[in-house]
Amino acid sequence: MKRAVSISLGSSKRNSSVELTLLGQRVCIERIGTDGDMERAAQLYSELDGQVDAFGVGGTDLGLTVGNKYYKLHSVAPLVRGVRRTPVVDGSGLKNTLERQVAPYMDAHIGHALQPRRVLMTSGADRWGMAMSFLDAGYEGVFGDLMFGLSMPLPLRSAGSVKRVAALILPVVSRLPFEWLYPTGEKQEKNTPKFGQWYDWATVIAGDCHFIKRFMPARLDGKIICTNTTTPADVAAFRAAGVRYLVTTTPRLEGRSFGTNMMEAMLVAVSGQGRKLTEAELSDLIDRLDFHPNIEPLNG
Repeated sequence: MKRAVSISLGSSKRNSSVELTLLGQRVCIERIGTDGDMERAAQLYSELDGQVDAFGVGGTDLGLTVGNKYYKLHSVAPLVRGVRRTPVVDGSGLKNTLERQVAPYMDAHIGHALQPRRVLMTSGADRWGMAMSFLDAGYEGVFGDLMFGLSMPLPLRSAGSVKRVAALILPVVSRLPFEWLYPTGEKQEKNTPKFGQWYDWATVIAGDCHFIKRFMPARLDGKIICTNTTTPADVAAFRAAGVRYLVTTTPRLEGRSFGTNMMEAMLVAVSGQGRKLTEAELSDLIDRLDFHPNIEPLNG
């Protein structure tokens, strides 16, 4: 049996393991959260190196691709310093392939609910493929990179502005301790409403689930959430807030959607290549497996 393991800086409360058959092969996918403990995560990577078929880096990224430029997150690199044999992916491949398809898929299935065409992206730099999917589909976009990432009340209104801000601040920010920028461990469970006017303005609220939940207002009546990793508890929280549809960019497996890093690691394991896959190879596997976003109605 193939085995893909996502070692995450996120909460251990979200741990899960699923066995399934893909392209005639049995594969086990497993998420292990370390509650923000980077040294514990690094230890697990070293211990499991060569024992599993692929690693996913969860709760963070090894780097961010904005436009055609890649920014390495130097503060995250030590996580995988002990990995020598097992291929490591952080989900960026799926963010630029599978997530790039999400807006057209939503149009085809719930187009009636997508007016006015306004999207709040909690971070354009974190999910560039998803952001471009919405912009290419004619959405007016607001990007919360400065608001939600650095608590600066400065909405960005175009892809160009996200690129300029990324070029200016990411070379510096990438060297800051990661926990300063992104919730880890128990911090992921906290809700501190902020910049609610942009949640109100948007028809679609898209991006990282932790960012969406951390800053969202109590009510999101009639809104559409487009995100990735969701547990049954997340679904219940969005339903209670009045969300109309929940869209996850990866399929739901046994009641939850896994992160792009986990799903990409799964594809690497199934491929048997023993290395990170190209975007063309990922796209081919996505087509063969008929992977597509999942749309779940939560409230009428």
